[in-house]
Amino acid sequence: MTVSTELAQGILEFPPGFMWGTATASYQIEGAAREDGRGPSIWDTFARTPGKVHLGHTGEVACDHYHRYTADVATMAELGMGAYRFSVAWPRIQPDGSGPANSRGLDFYDRLVDELRGHGITPILTLYHWDLPQTLEDHGGWTSRDTAERFAEYAAIVHRRLGDRVDMWTTLNEPWCSAFLGYAAGLHAPGRTEPGAAFAAAHHLLLGHGLATRELRRAGAREVGITLNLAPVRGSDLTAVAVPDGILNRIFLDPVLRGEYPTDVIRRAERFTDWSFVRDGDLTLIGAPIDMLGVNYYHPFQVEPRPGQPANPVFPGSEGIGFIDKPGPTTAMGWPIEADGLTELLVGLKRDYPPVPLVITENGAAFDDVLAGGRVADNRRIEFLDAHFRAAHAAIAAGVDLRGYLVWSFMDNFEWAYGYDKRFGLVYVDYATQERTPKDSAHWYREVIRRNGL
Repeated sequence: MTVSTELAQGILEFPPGFMWGTATASYQIEGAAREDGRGPSIWDTFARTPGKVHLGHTGEVACDHYHRYTADVATMAELGMGAYRFSVAWPRIQPDGSGPANSRGLDFYDRLVDELRGHGITPILTLYHWDLPQTLEDHGGWTSRDTAERFAEYAAIVHRRLGDRVDMWTTLNEPWCSAFLGYAAGLHAPGRTEPGAAFAAAHHLLLGHGLATRELRRAGAREVGITLNLAPVRGSDLTAVAVPDGILNRIFLDPVLRGEYPTDVIRRAERFTDWSFVRDGDLTLIGAPIDMLGVNYYHPFQVEPRPGQPANPVFPGSEGIGFIDKPGPTTAMGWPIEADGLTELLVGLKRDYPPVPLVITENGAAFDDVLAGGRVADNRRIEFLDAHFRAAHAAIAAGVDLRGYLVWSFMDNFEWAYGYDKRFGLVYVDYATQERTPKDSAHWYREVIRRNGL
């Protein structure tokens, strides 16, 4: 892909055909948690567990997108979105995680895809964005190899119904969060605190990706990829950097793009697991070629040696490593705003791994948005996105094969353990009335899309 520099009219232009859009996830927006045969997910269970989610919020209703999808898609079209990444709720398709398909669940996504295509919006389908059927978790969840095999069957079911109209398929969203927030730190569903289980979950998630990719290929899927949450890990001490970098980035990148686990990660994790869950042929499946790597970027990490520091539970084995909070602006999540980290990440992927087309499948920010006079003046989000779009442009100028950018999120929604306390959306949601109001950032983004540049 080629990229222009500043044009005469002052627009920083992106490559022709660059894909602009937005993204959401099923449990965060759909609601209708007990309708049309949907079974319970691990997030239904986790959210109902006292003390796990802010103020006891749940996704039972969320944004009621299940019933309001036609209006939501119309709003996307009005805002000029060229692509929409959504996830399918596995418990809608197989309420217990296996067995025959629930046709009523598939019908919803059938209607959604048709609505998107009818408005000229490219559907990008994510098969798994964390809402594992509870029955599968009752039998071990992602610590069990059987879950990976069931996932491949589920992928084939969804493709049979939607594969004639969906070209872009993402197997997993952020397996690091599923494995290490869910099974090591207990901050996400299913809320377990077992580091050894987290490594087994990470492998079976990747195996599920590999098995599902094989099924999708056999069925004729045109583009198959995976989405990883990645971040530069910075620091002057390479040993300190290697630990979180290994568990956040390389434990997923290396198997998917090289067909192998990093030896230093294997070695450090041996006190938690013997890796007996890795079988002959697994890494060949996991490392099969993909058509696209989805990159979710929010902020970098800065680390330093700090003797006596307890391990950060989301990074098992990180004793003696300190995570530094740098001074400077942050989002409402408390995350540092460092757009240059996106350029660093993308250029590093090009430098360190075999070539693969990249798409920013999530990037965005939560701020303390206020609806006043029918308007949300979220100038900080505009500044955030402007800086990150420029960082992406710089990466393209450096030779990175970046094909698209999907802003997180289309609308305010259930933000996992934060409940409804954090607002990431381009569209403001009044949860009491379900009224939607595009924020100033949504109107600004529409102009970016129209110009294909800044």
